[in-house]
Amino acid sequence: MPTPKRAGAVVLTAALLTLVPPGTATAATAGPPGPARHYGEDVLRRDLAAVRRAGGGDVNVLARVDGTAGGPLMARIGTRTADSAEPVPWNAHFRVASTTKTFTATVVLQLAAEKRLSLDDTVAHWLPGVVAGHGNDGSRITVRDLLRQTSGLYDYVDDPEIQDRLFHHFDENRYDTTPAAALVAVAVGHPPLFVPERGGATRWAYSNTNYLLAGMIAEKAGGASWRELVERRVIDRLGLRDTSVPGLDPRLPDPHVHAYLTAPDGRRLDVTEHSLQHTADSGVVSTTADLDTFFRALAGGRLLPAAQWREMRRTVERTDDPEDVAEMPEGTYGLGLRRIPLSCGGHYYTHEGDGAGVNTRPAVSADGRRAVTVSITTTTAPPDLPALNRATGALVDHALCAGRSTGTG
Repeated sequence: MPTPKRAGAVVLTAALLTLVPPGTATAATAGPPGPARHYGEDVLRRDLAAVRRAGGGDVNVLARVDGTAGGPLMARIGTRTADSAEPVPWNAHFRVASTTKTFTATVVLQLAAEKRLSLDDTVAHWLPGVVAGHGNDGSRITVRDLLRQTSGLYDYVDDPEIQDRLFHHFDENRYDTTPAAALVAVAVGHPPLFVPERGGATRWAYSNTNYLLAGMIAEKAGGASWRELVERRVIDRLGLRDTSVPGLDPRLPDPHVHAYLTAPDGRRLDVTEHSLQHTADSGVVSTTADLDTFFRALAGGRLLPAAQWREMRRTVERTDDPEDVAEMPEGTYGLGLRRIPLSCGGHYYTHEGDGAGVNTRPAVSADGRRAVTVSITTTTAPPDLPALNRATGALVDHALCAGRSTGTG
């Protein structure tokens, strides 16, 4: 399960700011002339420092921009562990948290393209009796509602008992194996925020429960676990060698960065190893390079037929979730994608991921030619999300607008 958006921590660690070594096309080496080179030399370093400040001053940050004329641009701040001087690895693995939703939505849309399901199918059609009681009605919620967050279903992460386990008893629950169906049962034990009305105004509220159900439906329609579907249909298809779906395995592949929080008794708690994020809303592990490849392939038409990619990009306004709007004040939401405006005109696509000690911010230009991913791991308290989103949003905007100005993205 994804972790809640707020927690307390007082852990310190050393940090450093470097660019990739000679021999790699980056800001530190001779690159293409014009705005792209200027971005690499000056703005990327400055933007990464701004992300660090927004994260509280002691977060570890890794950023990569792909689609530039001279090869990828990369920069990093921080150390691999709190007690070492070893810098953040360039190819560090991390849990992408809710960025997993874009992977899951892609699989569901592939199944729709193959006529194995329809976006207009109801939850009750695929999962009879699963969404019922306490005002919940699966016969009024479609697959499309799940993917675009218009179901109104209660977010299971907000359940008080789950919140208590995550906030106050993380260490005792880090190897949690609760299956998706049981977490859905927790959600439908609460009344929904609203029930979709056909023909009425579209209401929106972010709920991780939607993607548990989407994964369960994909399993029935696709004849395999959501994990196998993502592996076969996305990871293997694109050759993403550093992307995986570990399931209940709590370990991260090497290399990786350690993330820390503070336990209720004040001791530093390494939260790197856990199995809490093992479901279709949060269970993918990846790298900045692989996420750039994934989002560029998606926007470039390599994963979905034109009709399904068009459906994925059909967005709605966010209406009933003030917290989401406060944290991400701009943009609309499609099927597992956010659409965010660019300062230079046009827009880009993204889906953030916030988990235990990790924050992931990938983005891709509308044409798929340029992508950027920022990975943040905490060494103190989880960052203030509005501040972090402003800083990462500025980095993304600069990177993608620089690409447009040079004709490379």
